[in-house]
Amino acid sequence: QVQLVESGGGSVHSGGSLRLSCATFGYSYISYCLGWFRPAPGKEREGVAAICSNGSTSYADSVKGRFTISLDNAKHTLYLQMNSLKPEDTAMYYCAADFVNYGLRLEYNYWGQGTQVTVSS
Repeated sequence: QVQLVESGGGSVHSGGSLRLSCATFGYSYISYCLGWFRPAPGKEREGVAAICSNGSTSYADSVKGRFTISLDNAKHTLYLQMNSLKPEDTAMYYCAADFVNYGLRLEYNYWGQGTQVTVSS
């Protein structure tokens, strides 16, 4: 049973930084893709960043240069370092995992419960 538990959300001022963590349980790192998602206007969710076992990383245009996704295989934990935060980054952030390279698409089968990020101006 794959379980994902996010943490690290909080409230910051515009320009601040946060690091989100997603602890994974029961998940194999032989072939994988993991990502961070958030709700978006007109969509249920949008892909923010993804990292896959083929070495690829993907970022939404809105976060390129500000957010960095990384994975600590030894700790089975996914991270999202968020710098230069803007009020429009305010959202619930969800991590997702699967054994298929979905990248920033929404077809992931395993999802966490989310962690709230609030950025004030």
